[in-house]
Amino acid sequence: MTPFVPKPLTSGSQVEGRFGKQDFVYMAEDKTYPCPAGERLTWRFAPVEHGMTLHSYWTSACQKCPLKARCTTGKERRIKRWEHAGVLETMQQRLDQAPEKMAVRRHTVEHPFGTITAWMGATHFLTKTLGRVSIEMSLHALAYNLKRVMKVLGIVPLMKAMQA
Repeated sequence: MTPFVPKPLTSGSQVEGRFGKQDFVYMAEDKTYPCPAGERLTWRFAPVEHGMTLHSYWTSACQKCPLKARCTTGKERRIKRWEHAGVLETMQQRLDQAPEKMAVRRHTVEHPFGTITAWMGATHFLTKTLGRVSIEMSLHALAYNLKRVMKVLGIVPLMKAMQA
């Protein structure tokens, strides 16, 4: 199966009138982000946050940049990049080449939620607190996805794919 999922836009900067993360395009050749002012945000370090390795990039040229107010409220603009961000970018490129897939996705996304709601008996979650409800919903989604893959591929091909 080939997934078609849009890359999430998580930057709140654009809402506040500043450059968003999508205005900084990653250059894999030299592992930098060129900024709108022409400077390069270079790799600094890669801490692990919440179990994910996030590479941090920034430049020291922000203090004298004329676009600083449109870019960041901090000392310098910092960008964090997940170690597997390339996978998300590849998926976004695939979606950009087939925009009709997103229209189909928008129309069919309600089906899983309707099915999951029916499985739950059209009732409330069994747990309390956001963290636990999130886990419960993730388990429902996993069960739905596994049942769907078994229906589409069959159990034997699924087992072979899981062993590969």
